[in-house]
Amino acid sequence: MPIKLVEGLRADSKSRLAFVGAGGKTTAMFSLARQMSGLVICLNTAHLAVEQAKLADHHVVVTEEEDLRRAFGDVTSGVLLFSGPANDRGRLEGLPLETAEKIKTLADFHNLPVLIEADGARLLALKAPAPHEPPIPPWVNQVVNMVGLSVLGKPLNSEYVFRPEIFSELSGAGMGTTIHADHLVRYLQNPLGGLKNIPAEARKTLFANQLDECVVPKSELIATLATLSPAFDCILAGSLQNLAAQIEWRGEPIAGIILAAGGAKRMGKVKQLLQWHGQPLVRHAAETAIQAGLTPVVVVTGAAASEVESALTGLPVTIVHNQYWGTGQASSVRAGVNALPNNSGGVVFLLSDMPQIPVDLIRTELELHQNETSAIICPRVKGQRGNPVLFDRQTFPALMQLKGDSGGRKLFDQFPIRWLEWDDPGILLDIDTPQDYQDLLKRS
Repeated sequence: MPIKLVEGLRADSKSRLAFVGAGGKTTAMFSLARQMSGLVICLNTAHLAVEQAKLADHHVVVTEEEDLRRAFGDVTSGVLLFSGPANDRGRLEGLPLETAEKIKTLADFHNLPVLIEADGARLLALKAPAPHEPPIPPWVNQVVNMVGLSVLGKPLNSEYVFRPEIFSELSGAGMGTTIHADHLVRYLQNPLGGLKNIPAEARKTLFANQLDECVVPKSELIATLATLSPAFDCILAGSLQNLAAQIEWRGEPIAGIILAAGGAKRMGKVKQLLQWHGQPLVRHAAETAIQAGLTPVVVVTGAAASEVESALTGLPVTIVHNQYWGTGQASSVRAGVNALPNNSGGVVFLLSDMPQIPVDLIRTELELHQNETSAIICPRVKGQRGNPVLFDRQTFPALMQLKGDSGGRKLFDQFPIRWLEWDDPGILLDIDTPQDYQDLLKRS
């Protein structure tokens, strides 16, 4: 399924989300609001065109605090916009940050999302902030920096860029010269440019809009945008006007969790440490995850923890010891998910006793996750499901509820699955018994 804006931004009733930059902020704010259910609160802390207020179902010009309380009591659904009064230039004044915070407090009480237009760009595709911009409230938990890709290939001047002199200084592009994707990258990762005034704990998202108007080939552009990670927690590219598929590419860190805690009763020895191609099986799994581009890679240990950790010496992995490993696999799943950073967009679970998982399979799963919305991506061979399985971030709460010996496959009845057809039966084979291990050595 194509990725909708609400899915790409992972917006919900807890969202306190500010749009900054240029190239579609207002369109993005109201489009997102329309994709959310119930009552959605919108406000502006920067100028907003009077005509754009018509995109809301309800518009309240705030002159006193009672205006806020009355609106929250009277309106129960749709898009409710709070703004300052109109000025003589046809723009609505931005609300002071203290007024915005009062709106946020009321939204907290009613469990409603808050979407904020926190920048003004005079309808241009690209903007650099003045010293006093952007006015982002400190309580915002996600900032979406918008850029319009139609600006690529255009000259750097005031016809296409708001505050072009500042953009020139921050990006290294000369005034009047052609704007390239590399200039965007340098500007966006500059603390005084694309990262300016973002609260320390807020999720940083880049939305590269107007992909359908971009002169740079899509594959080349995506490769360039991908270099902005980890400056941004999430990178989106698409076209807001394409309502069927607003997001064509999504870049988020996908973690790897290697479950290596079991005691291997049927094997009679710690199978994580069995040798294959001159290395312990657990090291093979970790190297596969690293080569595939999973980050971070978390290894959950239990039985023989010190020996398993020693087998991973020198690899860039995070070790998490599960002291409750004897209660079943679910405890290791929970320990691994609990160790993931907040910006993880999903996780791929690998088992240390399945050494024949190809790097290309994991990379194919990652590519699917980048281009479509899928709660679970699972490979299968001739109808038989295999490993490894990718779980999107939306499944994390359910993973944290697993008990006993249940693994992630208990979620298959709770979430839609994207099946990935694969030809290699090696992804079905695990090592549980001494005979399984001997068979593996014979196949090598």
